[in-house]
Amino acid sequence: MLSLREGFDRYPKPKDITYSYGTAGFRYIGDLLDSVAFRIGIIASLRSISLGGKTIGIVITASHNPPEQNGVKVIDPMGEMLPQEWEPFANEFANCETFEEFQKYIKQKLQQVPDQRVRPRVILARDTRASGPHLLKAALDGIAVINGTATDFGMLTTPQLHYLTRCFNDPKFGRNTENGYYEKLLSTTRRILSLYDYTFLPSVTVDTANGIGGDKLSRIDSLSDVLNFGVINGKTDHPELLNVDCGADYVKTQQKLPAELQKSSPKPDQLYASFDGDADRVVCYFVDGKTNKFRLLDGDRIATLFATFIGSLLKQLSGVDITMGIVQTAYANGSSTKFIQEELKLPVYFTPTGVKHLHHKAQQFDVGIYFEANGHGTVLFSKKYTSELSIFLATTTDTKQKAAAQTLLLLADLINQTVGDSISDLVTVMVALKIMGKSVNSWGADYTELPNRLFKLKVKDRSAFKTTDAERKLVSPSGLQAKLDEEISKYKQGRSFVRASGTEDAVRVYAEAETQEECDNLGSGVCELVKAFS
Repeated sequence: MLSLREGFDRYPKPKDITYSYGTAGFRYIGDLLDSVAFRIGIIASLRSISLGGKTIGIVITASHNPPEQNGVKVIDPMGEMLPQEWEPFANEFANCETFEEFQKYIKQKLQQVPDQRVRPRVILARDTRASGPHLLKAALDGIAVINGTATDFGMLTTPQLHYLTRCFNDPKFGRNTENGYYEKLLSTTRRILSLYDYTFLPSVTVDTANGIGGDKLSRIDSLSDVLNFGVINGKTDHPELLNVDCGADYVKTQQKLPAELQKSSPKPDQLYASFDGDADRVVCYFVDGKTNKFRLLDGDRIATLFATFIGSLLKQLSGVDITMGIVQTAYANGSSTKFIQEELKLPVYFTPTGVKHLHHKAQQFDVGIYFEANGHGTVLFSKKYTSELSIFLATTTDTKQKAAAQTLLLLADLINQTVGDSISDLVTVMVALKIMGKSVNSWGADYTELPNRLFKLKVKDRSAFKTTDAERKLVSPSGLQAKLDEEISKYKQGRSFVRASGTEDAVRVYAEAETQEECDNLGSGVCELVKAFS
């Protein structure tokens, strides 16, 4: 076993690189992450010790990013992200240059725990990237130098490792194996369908971005009598193809079918879906049979579908006191917000970009629905939700109401509440459409998106751009927001905001308006104003 000193020397930090831990953990070029992976093994072990030996997860992935990139992320005991108060420590520890500093940080952290003799427990998994195996080895070495117990689950989707981490700490949540994940998903789906005398769901073709999700959908197919998936872009043995001209991010940003589907003429008016490389994002889409046009059903659409479905079930139950709220970011299309407020009569709350902000806000409701437009999101259910529905179910004799209450309870098992999960989110979409008798066309007709565009501008200092109001307004540079407001007022249904990139010296400009021409003009005008102030 490596000593602490030997590990530090084996995995030296590259010079002139500063690593930063964010919502997605540490992300960088995969071949330059060995030192970070080693240190994340130590961070996860220290986190486990600080919690009395609870199991902590490490996932090695860069999600929707290009194949040459990779990342490492820590998962807390209940499947949550590493708490924000640990992020400064993670940053300082990942970037320290000398062994003396390195050792000091570990000692300081250990001095804060009540019992340093606790043996840490860590589980790990990775996606299909070529850099994954050597980063896994580095992380295992990091765990070993802290005398931790490590379990490698091989290649899994990110949500599966979130699920497993929670199961190790909360056995009631499910069986702590990969098969346990499938068993829970399939048995819950089967039970919901049986309430309505359905035996299976229609087959859906899924673009899995040549990522790990393809293997896992194939595994579900081999186990299932209720679900059937056709997989395209499922070449997991070619990591260089990961997210290339395919996947949720490609479909969302390019607003078109993945390249493989463009060649094969997809069936009109049929549901299709795309995952990202680690299967924690999903977007749906179809080709309109009347117009032959591509129609995107993104994260905003999934949120409104789930709210409609859950809301329709709750309306069938008299006397049940359950709150529901939808959480969005500034990137949500204005038409989706209007539909939620005016048609669904539900409150909408905005947070800064980043799942950790959305998740925290969603926890304030009995049913908290959050999705970013990119397809990353989930639904959270409170203890009160389960209690209220269980009491109602025990007292009602109405068959229809029983089915509604049972469906609502089962949704809390079907949806992966620990994190956005492409597989469980897609199955929930399929269940909602089936039970409501809703076609993809009618789903797409719930509201009409305002035309929108996203621009990226290089700037000298992104830190000069500071925001408020959930990133929808600038407070600096001084005077720029007033100029933006003046420009926005020129356009009908115009909306635009500017926010600094979290990873590069650039700002992102979002614009939407009533027509595509006005949207383009608004975005260009805002970009010119930003250039004048940068």
